[in-house]
Amino acid sequence: MTARFPVARPRRLRRTPAMRRMVAQTRLAPADLILPMFVKEGIAEPQPVASMPGVVQHTPDSLRKAAHEAVDAGVGGLVLFGVPAVKDGTGTAADDPDGIVQRALRDLSSDLGEATVLMADLCLDEYTDHGHCGILTPSGEVDNDATLERYASIAVAQAAAGVQVVAPSGMMDGQVGAIRTALDEAGYRDVAIMAYSAKYASAYYGPFRDAAECAPQFGDRSAYQQDPANADESLREVMLDLDEGADLVMVKPAGPYLDIVRRVRDAVDVPVAAYQVSGEYAMVEAAAAQGWVDRERVIMESLTGIRRAGADLVLTYWATEVARRLGS
Repeated sequence: MTARFPVARPRRLRRTPAMRRMVAQTRLAPADLILPMFVKEGIAEPQPVASMPGVVQHTPDSLRKAAHEAVDAGVGGLVLFGVPAVKDGTGTAADDPDGIVQRALRDLSSDLGEATVLMADLCLDEYTDHGHCGILTPSGEVDNDATLERYASIAVAQAAAGVQVVAPSGMMDGQVGAIRTALDEAGYRDVAIMAYSAKYASAYYGPFRDAAECAPQFGDRSAYQQDPANADESLREVMLDLDEGADLVMVKPAGPYLDIVRRVRDAVDVPVAAYQVSGEYAMVEAAAAQGWVDRERVIMESLTGIRRAGADLVLTYWATEVARRLGS
């Protein structure tokens, strides 16, 4: 007579919240989250970003307050984006020692010390009057090598102001190597580089461009950001950045590119970040405002999915809110 064994019932491990929590394979912690923050020169009060409900362009004072709140909630890091009062063709304000991001970095470094990880976006699009990520040739093309010189100068300016991690986002060839060399030669060997290694030419960036006031005045960025149809080149970009000295690598956007997050995580032995971008944020907020989705559940599900795909760190505009929820 054949022995009969009890049938396994996976549902036994799903019966209660405590049981599900105990056996969860993917965990989200406040320290996994990085909060992107916008600071604008020349405003007296924080300015709401219409396309990103709940997100503002900060004054220096409101930035300090919001940064303290994020750190108190347990958020792992802060990444700054600047909106200068004056823009020009070369993005002069980007490496001005008295530029808006450099001032903010000095304030936050003084306020927070080593209680958080201070990061700064390293690009030119927020600072140029044409909205592109680099210096332009007379014909309107981005000059890769001239742009690298500007990136190197920005990196040193941010390091002098107290940044701990620079985050080059322009997708210029050789940007990580140029930045690493400049930092090392200036004596900032301990400043890390989080490279936007797999940054796609995405339609999900629209609300960010409202917040950073950096929409291109002509053309788009498809010539230097990656084609959404391609996957293999993202790994080539990642490996090139690691060879040039990147300490962390990033995939951007996160949600539509979870396959890329997984491939990168499987291929490298450094921390992998994923940026849950403005369009991802805005769509959830818009749907929730209409009552079409359960806002809190969708937020947590989306972040858990990014972590499950392999991201060690997630840049998200919900960082403070979610960190508080996780810590409660």
